[in-house]
Amino acid sequence: MQWTDLKAQLLAVGQAHLTGEPAEQYIARSAAGPGAGGSGAVFFAMGSHRVKLGLSPVSSIEIAHRGNGTADLFFEGQRISGHLLEPGFHCPDQAFITVTASCIFSCRYCSVPRIRGKRKTVKEITEMVESVRDHVHAISITSGVLTDIEEEEAYVLYVIGNLTSFNLPIGVTIYPTAATPDRLKDLGVAEVKFNLEAATPELFSSMCPGLDYDLLWRVLDRSVGLFGRNRVFSNVIIGLGETDAELETCIRKLTSLGVIPVLRPLNPAAELAGTPRPSAERLKKIVIMHEKALAAAGLDPRLAVTMCTNCTGCDLVPGRDT
Repeated sequence: MQWTDLKAQLLAVGQAHLTGEPAEQYIARSAAGPGAGGSGAVFFAMGSHRVKLGLSPVSSIEIAHRGNGTADLFFEGQRISGHLLEPGFHCPDQAFITVTASCIFSCRYCSVPRIRGKRKTVKEITEMVESVRDHVHAISITSGVLTDIEEEEAYVLYVIGNLTSFNLPIGVTIYPTAATPDRLKDLGVAEVKFNLEAATPELFSSMCPGLDYDLLWRVLDRSVGLFGRNRVFSNVIIGLGETDAELETCIRKLTSLGVIPVLRPLNPAAELAGTPRPSAERLKKIVIMHEKALAAAGLDPRLAVTMCTNCTGCDLVPGRDT
């Protein structure tokens, strides 16, 4: 089975049952997004390819850890040999850190508002980066919203100012104000990701009440002018109710601006806990659509140095998984 087919099928399930030797050092835990507060996840790799799977004792997929990271994946009668990747923080090779693990907004697919996690201090964050400095190539920063968008931005900017001394590329994804791209650029940030989340304004309004879809488009456009093509990204969740045609329209609009879409299969959580994941067949169809749009716009996800597009664990990424 080719990697694209296998990864699409694994992402359609989204979880695995971990057995075998102790593997705590290989378990990644999330403080942001739909996976926040869960049992953790592992990154299973075959050569340069990887996939992130949440941990669940009832999953139809089994990953048997043989020790020292060597692992076998059992799926639909197949045994696939590979290895587990040790996360820096949140994902392999990066210190991907959530600054504030709580949020005043209530996006319907997100568990963070219910968890009400704490905000990390600058000292905590710098110590986290220092602890993995010798085996990461980038720092990636994300955050919820503790009190309001402007205050969160100011605190994240303060954090970033204390991380530049590590001399690592920094990627940032936060909910922005109109001035956020300029302020991040002034601090020397390498890449930014501002998330549309939904393919249409109607879905966004339903899924993310109180947030501004039009502002996100303006901020993305401004960001390309500042950071350049191949350095600006935006999550769009697959499986919120959009049609393939609506998703393609959104993808083409993003790529025409010079933004690389990050097409994230829905991880059912929070209010959407009972919603089905997108099928493997749909994910494979969409990655072809995605690849064509990127090629037409002259964009290359392989150039990403931070955040999700560099990691590739949660998504099918053209050029990396195809």
